[in-house]
Formats: sequence, C-alpha cells, structure tokens
Amino acid sequence: MRPVGAAGPLEVRIAEKIFVPAQGVPLTVLRDLVFEVAAGKFACLLGPSGCGKSTTLRILLGLDREFSGSYGLPGGGVARIAAVFQEPTLLPWRTVEQNVRLAMPPGKRHTDLEGLFDTLGLSEMRTLYPGELSLGLARRVALARAFAIEPTMLFLDEPFVSLDEPTARRLQDLLISVWSARPTTALMVTHNLREALTLSDRIVVLSPRPAHVLGVFDINLPRESRDPQAMSDLLRSFHSKFPDQAGAEQACNDIVP
Repeated sequence: MRPVGAAGPLEVRIAEKIFVPAQGVPLTVLRDLVFEVAAGKFACLLGPSGCGKSTTLRILLGLDREFSGSYGLPGGGVARIAAVFQEPTLLPWRTVEQNVRLAMPPGKRHTDLEGLFDTLGLSEMRTLYPGELSLGLARRVALARAFAIEPTMLFLDEPFVSLDEPTARRLQDLLISVWSARPTTALMVTHNLREALTLSDRIVVLSPRPAHVLGVFDINLPRESRDPQAMSDLLRSFHSKFPDQAGAEQACNDIVP
C-alpha cells in the first residue's frame, strides 16, 4: 500500500507482510506491526535475528511495496530520508569527501562540512579513497553521508555489526555526538540490547516471526548519565518488563566495560 504522509512522528501500521517464494510455502514475516517514534527521538527496533527488523526498514524506505498497511514519515511528502546499512556502500573511485557530497542536493554540495567531518574524525581523511580505509572508518563516512543531507528521518540497519566491541562503542559515541548536534527522528535495527540501551530514547521490542510489537521500553535518562551502574539498572528494568525476550541475555556481559 502507498505510504501515508505525516508531518509529525514516524507512524508504522503494517498489517501483514508475506514473502511468496518461487517455490515453497508463503512465509508471513510481519503481522499487526504497530508503533510510533516521536519527532526528533532516537528509537531502536530490538528483536531476534530473522524476525523481520530489516524487512520493516525496507518497507519504510520504500524499497518493498508488497505489504498491507500504511506508514507515515516525519515531513510527509517532503521528507528527507537517509539510511546507513551494514555495508558502507561507498563508491571506490570517489574520495571520502566526494562520496559524502554526492549524496547532497546539487544546490547544497558546497555546504561547509568541516564540523561534521571533525566530529566524526574524518578531517584528515577527506582525500582518501574507500580502499584506503578500515571498515570502521568506512562506516564513519557512511554516517557522514547520511547526516550531510540534514535528514528528517534517519534509518540505520545494524550499522556496527561485525565490528570489534571497542570500535563499535567508539562509533556509537560518534553517532550520538553527530545526532545530538543535528537531532532528527531516527530508527535503528539491532539485536544487541546493550547497544539499544546506550543509544535510544525508546526501544520497540519485537516478537519472533511473524513480528509484532511485544511492547516498548522508554528511556528518560540522559545519555551522559548512562554510566555502568545506570546501565545495569536499565538492564534489570528491561528484564523485569520483558523476562522472556530472546537474545537479551547476550548483552549482560557487555554492560560493564
């Protein structure tokens, strides 16, 4: 169904999403998936692998229109959407700066991006090519490219997966630094509870397939106050509300640095 424009929050009302393979039994991935993210807030979709989180993002990005239901994006018909995927998908024949500026509207490609590059630690790497970057640095470039267009809606699909824990944490800190300076409505897919507790204002907890919302976990504590003790308290509160959440225990050992 065609997306429904909305000027305020991200609104998701997906009645059903079914994959119909060329051969085999149709697979229902999403059913009665309903949630909202307030304008200017950072939310995480948390759920077990394969439950339909990335499928949800594909629908919201307009990449998959074969579903029943509707959704509304902040900004409605003039929404500026940015996405950061698991793979940075940079053009190998373009420099770091060229990759970032090519994503911008032609009339804004000369905008001063010094502050953005500086925040992400890319100021000295603007003339390098993707092949000269580590995966962690390439993902910084992907974040820069997303924020450079000043999006009204930012989608992130497990952007720190496969990174070692110290690198992932550094990128999480950088993401929040950039987002705090340029607040926009954000929805990130993850199956890492620690990551969701660190980054988000709201965690939308999904069931196994076919995915629906088990509930939401709102975090009102400022991010700068989420020290190890606060994170442990948040973890206990989360488990108290969602005692059977699959995969949540995986993050227990990640809470203490």
